[in-house]
Amino acid sequence: MQIFYEPEILTNGGFLNEEESRHCIKVLRHNKGDTIHVINGKGVRATGTITEASAKACRIKIENTEIEDEPEGKCHIAIAPTKSIDRFEWFLEKSTELGIDKITPLLCHQSERKHIRLQRLERVLTAATKQSLRLWKPEITELTSIRDFLNFDLPESLKYIAYCDNQEEQQYLPHLLKNKKENDDVLILIGPEGDFSESEVLLAKEKGFIPVSLGKNRLRTETAGIAACMSVKMTEEGQR
Repeated sequence: MQIFYEPEILTNGGFLNEEESRHCIKVLRHNKGDTIHVINGKGVRATGTITEASAKACRIKIENTEIEDEPEGKCHIAIAPTKSIDRFEWFLEKSTELGIDKITPLLCHQSERKHIRLQRLERVLTAATKQSLRLWKPEITELTSIRDFLNFDLPESLKYIAYCDNQEEQQYLPHLLKNKKENDDVLILIGPEGDFSESEVLLAKEKGFIPVSLGKNRLRTETAGIAACMSVKMTEEGQR
């Protein structure tokens, strides 16, 4: 199944944006009369027939729509982008395939990457959403200072921080998640390559974050993000 992404597909007369139109007509060689599937990233997949095979504004006649309710028990990972942007993009791709709902890039005291190109990261998420046949595209925010982030009114009911030091006070995340209710939203903080600073950990704990471990081995930042996401998603699968 070939999937295209157009956020306004239900309200713009059935047109794909220029990037998706070019991919559909020039790269995949679709023609007038072909049937394609388009998601809006907000729970809708529209199936329709191409009526205008334009590489700048491909248009479809929508014949069927599939609607998926917004998921309960969302997984939100706030994570410091890695020095190598390729490794961070790998995290975005794989966590999208696993079912992550929201990503907040964090700027921490020991962050090695202090800038991101949000438009490029959005494209990574779009491609991974289409590849994995998801109807809901994950949300990604602007790079945010961890101190500003911790002062937000964070809605998640379960909040955890994973870091390397003081292992004796940390609980194993998969064990804690056994008590998660199906509609509990989960937020997990993952630090930079140099880990969170002591003051950042202390502030997070003051804000109600529970220290957790992701296992006995030391993980790279992007691997830790995947391990955290997988822990949440495996718990959800076990609840179904």
